[in-house]
Amino acid sequence: MQTIPLVNPDVRKCSELLPVMADPNCLCEGPAYEMFRGLSNNENDKDWLLSHQIRYDITRIPGRIICGEWIKTKGHYHQHAPDSYAYTEIYEVLEGEALYLLQKQDLSDIILVRAHAGDLVLIPPGYGHVTINPSKETLLMANLVSSAFTSEYMPFEEMQGAAYYLFADGKISRNPRYPDTIPHLREVTCHGKSLPLPFPQQTLYSCIGDEKCLDFLNKPGSYIEEYKKLYLFT
Repeated sequence: MQTIPLVNPDVRKCSELLPVMADPNCLCEGPAYEMFRGLSNNENDKDWLLSHQIRYDITRIPGRIICGEWIKTKGHYHQHAPDSYAYTEIYEVLEGEALYLLQKQDLSDIILVRAHAGDLVLIPPGYGHVTINPSKETLLMANLVSSAFTSEYMPFEEMQGAAYYLFADGKISRNPRYPDTIPHLREVTCHGKSLPLPFPQQTLYSCIGDEKCLDFLNKPGSYIEEYKKLYLFT
């Protein structure tokens, strides 16, 4: 795949992150990170993605610290697909390193996934998630998601972020707005680990054109047994 030009980004302003930061008095101005949505390398790929209701995006998150926390995305949940299961999403770290904080909507499970360049992270149905860049280097990541999907940010805003905050000094603290009964943060790594079949085994862009490989994006309820085999749950 040739490099896709990253132009005309949707820019997440730093001020938009304030409702999900640990410090309620946090002050931050200027751009936070960039989102490049609906990308393709040629017209054939674009037509295939459109006809299969799939979107290929790239997000660029600079290495920085905001009010003591490593820079992070706002966090969102996924609404339900027609089969009554929440839409899934899959990420690929292209450059840098990432932490993906996943929390089940009923708060019965909270996971911190460590990922490096080349790793794939699949967000299973029912989990909201936040992406964190835990370094001074730029994080570049791609994702594939159903184009019928829309991000639901409000639950994270109402709770002033995810269930746990990650600080640049290494501290991890529970968000006091969540119940005392939330589970401890489980940490896993996906580095060097493959997703189970039929999920993608290679770079996400190379999956474009493979209907079987990406069927789970629009039919999340058809792969319940396969989700149980993810490294997230072993």
